[in-house]
Amino acid sequence: MSPAKISAGNNPLRDPRDLRLPRIAGPCGLVIFGVTGDLARKKLMPAVYDLANRGLLPPGFALTGFARRDWDDRDFAKVVYDAVKQHARTPFREETWRQLAEGIRFVQGEFGDPEAFERLRTTVEDLDRDRGTNGNHAFYLSIPPGAFPQVCEQLAKSGLSHSSEDAWRRVVIEKPFGHDLASARELNDVVSQVFDPDAVFRIDHYLGKETVQNMLALRFANQLYEPIWNANYVDHVQITMAEDIGIGGRAGYYDGIGAARDVIQNHLIQLLALTAMEEPLSFDAADLRAEKLKVLRAVRLPHDLGKHTARGQYASGWQGGEEVLGYLDEQGIDKKSTTETFAAVRVDIDNRRWAEVPFYLRTGKRLGRRVTEVAVVFKRAPHLPFESSQTSELGHNALVIRVQPDEGVTIRFGEKVPGTAMEIRDVTMDFGYGHAFTESSPEAYERLILDVLLGDPPLFPSHDEVELSWNILDPVENYWATQGQPDQYRSGGWGPASADEMMARDGRTWRRP
Repeated sequence: MSPAKISAGNNPLRDPRDLRLPRIAGPCGLVIFGVTGDLARKKLMPAVYDLANRGLLPPGFALTGFARRDWDDRDFAKVVYDAVKQHARTPFREETWRQLAEGIRFVQGEFGDPEAFERLRTTVEDLDRDRGTNGNHAFYLSIPPGAFPQVCEQLAKSGLSHSSEDAWRRVVIEKPFGHDLASARELNDVVSQVFDPDAVFRIDHYLGKETVQNMLALRFANQLYEPIWNANYVDHVQITMAEDIGIGGRAGYYDGIGAARDVIQNHLIQLLALTAMEEPLSFDAADLRAEKLKVLRAVRLPHDLGKHTARGQYASGWQGGEEVLGYLDEQGIDKKSTTETFAAVRVDIDNRRWAEVPFYLRTGKRLGRRVTEVAVVFKRAPHLPFESSQTSELGHNALVIRVQPDEGVTIRFGEKVPGTAMEIRDVTMDFGYGHAFTESSPEAYERLILDVLLGDPPLFPSHDEVELSWNILDPVENYWATQGQPDQYRSGGWGPASADEMMARDGRTWRRP
């Protein structure tokens, strides 16, 4: 039997070259710390059920929750059941639920209580015996970053973090991976003392989205795009993550973090790397990460951050037919807070492919609509055979990869307007996942949790990528810290005037998705 077959999904009977067969996790269990939080309830538990419903988890799969609540196994099973019924993507099937419920366990305790972790160790050992999990367990830290050191220390002391030749132990860490470069390094030091580097999975849920993965297919499976994916043809690139909601009940987390740390440092810089990187030797984790690292090392900030960055706070306004509060009026927010809810940054990439092609990254809350997209905007054609009046309504050609909510790809190009005159106007050609494929896209957490259980890391950023991302953002944050209050912008609009001025200095404008 070949080594490739032995390693594929921990299933020696599956040939990875047979695309008819899905990747199915081998015997294993998942322990979730922080099961009372929104992430566990809305994303993690439903994703586990959806994986089970699709037949991608082993029959003996075990799900263990750890929290302070005075629950027993049945109480926790009811919490999982309610989360699944409310948030699962796939239809509810009683047969799937019964099989999953047999492996649900709960351990009550504090993060700093050694006895609680001894109870967790006993529970894991019981599952190995009763459910056949074979010592394979992943620990999902859906908890505040400040609690990571304490939990990792307890996992080490109890022996829960120890992998053997016959069994694996892995840890999953949710963003933020620190709040600057120094804290990211401290966090990595803590985790690396307990888990091997290849056992650490840093979750960036955007990398689990089908559309993000499709960027690799779009670029490298098609001869159509790659020859023009460079500075000879591309004028600039805009990467946008816009939200139409405010901070909601996240004041405690969001204030002091801000839009740039929350979104640009991870999601948008990862999208930049996938957009700009060279073709990897393969899609294995090492090859994919190698190309992303090359790009991130080549990223350069402008010399004048005052002219090429922008930040803002949403003010009151109307959105979705109702009047909404401004950021400083939200419950739990200091009236003098300088935390930005909108951030825009220009970066350049110092390599031959992207020389003099600016990349514009922007994110914000309370904007015109919810959308995440990567727009590759091409240079104008010389229009030699046309009069200027004939092309007055023609803009730049663009290829737009829509990550959410309506996943797909749009191409904008010029066509003649029907009639006797030669008039050229922009038109669009659209590909939508929902129209082209009968199967709906899985949730990002489905893909990422399955990859953790399979030990497949290509979609997870390495610590080197995290450090380079902070290297890019830290100078911007340090500059903003000296600038006082962010600019105000109306809720329901597209950010502060300073963001438009930033683009105007370069002779460009933001897209209005």
